[in-house]
Amino acid sequence: MSCRRFIADLVTANRAVLEGAHAEHLSRVLRARIGQEFEIAAEGRVRRGQIVCITEQRVEFELGEDVAGSASIPVTLYLAVFKFDRMEWAIEKCTELGAAHIVPLICSRTDAHLASAAEKRVERWRRLALQAAEQSRRTAPPEIAAPLRLTREAVACEGARIVLAETERGVMLKDVLEQLPAGRETEGTSLALAIGPEGGWTGAERGMFFQAGWVSASLGSTILRAETAAIAALAVVAAFAAPPPAADN
Repeated sequence: MSCRRFIADLVTANRAVLEGAHAEHLSRVLRARIGQEFEIAAEGRVRRGQIVCITEQRVEFELGEDVAGSASIPVTLYLAVFKFDRMEWAIEKCTELGAAHIVPLICSRTDAHLASAAEKRVERWRRLALQAAEQSRRTAPPEIAAPLRLTREAVACEGARIVLAETERGVMLKDVLEQLPAGRETEGTSLALAIGPEGGWTGAERGMFFQAGWVSASLGSTILRAETAAIAALAVVAAFAAPPPAADN
């Protein structure tokens, strides 16, 4: 059985700390005790951690050896804001699938009420992402930016850039990914994906992406909800980035 993983709130040399509600979950809900071992993620590393001090509001670990990690492509997900219950579900699942950054976008077809309330949801989205990151044994949660109004400047970024569009018919997501390094060769590769709002991108918005160097791709002939498209796209990327199985001797 794999050891449960937590993402440290503080780390100094060979000590790591969980604080507040984070610590309370471990001490009260899981009833952890001094001497128990967990995996602790901090500063891009995962190490064995043994509890040396525990209260309801603070749990301190002595850190030991590193735990082996796995290769992946860092994905920045530009996600048009949509209904908050489904948005939260998408953020949770996209965290589990490895999104490194999530940028909520306010688009022409974003509901005005959702656009005005999105800023107040960011901290909740970050808490959900942290919980999902620990559950899925990540080394860190994705960085979730404050919502941005979609402009050419807002989507200017480095690396491969793919905007998912239902109007695209000729190029599939996998076709674009096949042009990137695969498996263990993904180090140094970055990828941005953009998922549109209910109703899709407007023509002007597609033009902004193309002017910023993005290419268009499709997930297939069916029309997917925004949250389904985000999850499907990241699943395709995760499968593509997975190292090939070792050959039998």
